[in-house]
Amino acid sequence: MALFFISFLAGVLTVVSPCVLPLLPVIVGGTIAGGTNVKRALTVTLALGASVLAFTFLLKASTLLISVPQSFWSYASGALIILIGIATLFPRIYDQLPFMAAFNRDSNKLMSSGYMRQTFWGDVIVGAALGPVFSTCSPTYFIVLATVLPASLALGVADMLAYVIGLCAFLFLIAIAGQKLVGNLATAADPNAWWRKALGILLILTGLLIVTGYAAAVEAPLYTIFDETKVEQKLLGNGGDTSVLATSTSATTLAEKMAKYHLAAELQSPDAYLNTGGQPINLAQYRGKNVVLIDFWTYSCINCLRTIPYVTEWYSKYKDQGLVIIGVHTPEFAFEHVLANVQDAVQRLGITYPVVLDNEYATWNAFQNQYWPREYLIDIDGFIVHDHAGEGDYDQTEAAIQAALKERAQRLGTAYAATSTVSTIPSSVVSGVGSPETYFGSNRNQYFGNGAAGQSGTSTYTLPAEASPNTFDLGGTWDIEPEYAQAVSAGASIQYEYQASNVYFVAASDAPVKVEVLLDGQPIGKMGGTDVDPTTSTMTIQANRLYSVVHMTTPGVHTLELKALTPGLMAYTFTFG
Repeated sequence: MALFFISFLAGVLTVVSPCVLPLLPVIVGGTIAGGTNVKRALTVTLALGASVLAFTFLLKASTLLISVPQSFWSYASGALIILIGIATLFPRIYDQLPFMAAFNRDSNKLMSSGYMRQTFWGDVIVGAALGPVFSTCSPTYFIVLATVLPASLALGVADMLAYVIGLCAFLFLIAIAGQKLVGNLATAADPNAWWRKALGILLILTGLLIVTGYAAAVEAPLYTIFDETKVEQKLLGNGGDTSVLATSTSATTLAEKMAKYHLAAELQSPDAYLNTGGQPINLAQYRGKNVVLIDFWTYSCINCLRTIPYVTEWYSKYKDQGLVIIGVHTPEFAFEHVLANVQDAVQRLGITYPVVLDNEYATWNAFQNQYWPREYLIDIDGFIVHDHAGEGDYDQTEAAIQAALKERAQRLGTAYAATSTVSTIPSSVVSGVGSPETYFGSNRNQYFGNGAAGQSGTSTYTLPAEASPNTFDLGGTWDIEPEYAQAVSAGASIQYEYQASNVYFVAASDAPVKVEVLLDGQPIGKMGGTDVDPTTSTMTIQANRLYSVVHMTTPGVHTLELKALTPGLMAYTFTFG
């Protein structure tokens, strides 16, 4: 019984949901006829409620509709709203439509009352157009759809009716209030009044936002002000009919999830969107529909680069089963803020899933993250059900993805194809590393052997006769900046004694710089990484990125020396594998 009342309240709350607020002008505008018209407001809201019910039961009963993407309903609803807006902006268009003749047999009467030539069937169309959109904004709706209906048809129908009654009742009140407000205008009965033109433009813009997907960008800031789903989830956790929900054999009850997991934060003010066709995205649009994997990364991080192949493999294997992957690119260095650099890295790494730029660390902070890389797996209800920082344990993350997708399939009544967790990617050798990540900039250069850690400025250094373990020494003239050290003189060098198999170097230069690579005092040759020419033992530094300097099959203790043959080299970090 508790879920019945929660469903009613959920219907009321849906009206003030951020994903519905931008559509309220459609409801109000579609019911205005010059003054208060209770019949018109009632027709539109009841048509919307009937549309929600019809959409719900067709979705549950038809495997054909289940496979229809949500974007289809957005396109259909948005197109109808645009048409309504055009008709509001240009009321005589109704006279031009042949099929409107049958609807407008009383057109003379309607014209005399300034009634904009809208009919009962027009009102029905206005309401019915929005049913699928209003069916995607409430976790309670999805709980009833996915768990209560399969367990008990009678209870499911009752709860869904409660949801629709709450939704329609509140919408009806808003429509009446809007009519009274507009009815006070002196030009309320004039079909060519300025406010009708403004309303038509607003409806067209609203429809375009829905069709193009930019409605998500409008909704996103509203979730920071009020997120009705949190209210619903609190109510479900405290008083929901968990005995009914527990009859589902697939999913943990919502109350149990709330006790065990945390809700995922929203993406916060991304600076750019990649692989989305330029359209903004947010997590709210996937709630109740998809499983989402958030991958925090940055393109010069070797740990991230070793993880990316697994993430791209998961996307290839599971995207058709409902997995959405979003890469959150949170930069470590200034050059990683540059959109063109990130775009190049995304293309070079073969990343095809959406990537958002988090240049201001807004999403990083919202998730209270501290690591690159880090994966957060978000289930269909919006809870973080798996969290892994750093490399490794890829089989555990994939198993968690499969479990979340299996729950999604059972909740939505779709098929789930079991897939082996065996990865086709060779494991990276990371054992035997005895050297820490080493920074050259004054902000974090605590391993500076022959210089003053934390001190900026230009100085000339002399390499010591012997290198010390896990410290870097400089030779020649260098300008120490907060994020990097820049070679000022030709022949400026870096010396480092490390313990590992592989060495990676984050570096850049405004113009190409040849760097000679020596290992234990000899040209590195075939033991050089992929960025080193084995015939000359040199590498060319220019693009702001991570370079592979040493690649060996077994770890060991070695002394690496880099000599910049011309000035301009900017050294950021050494990392090891």
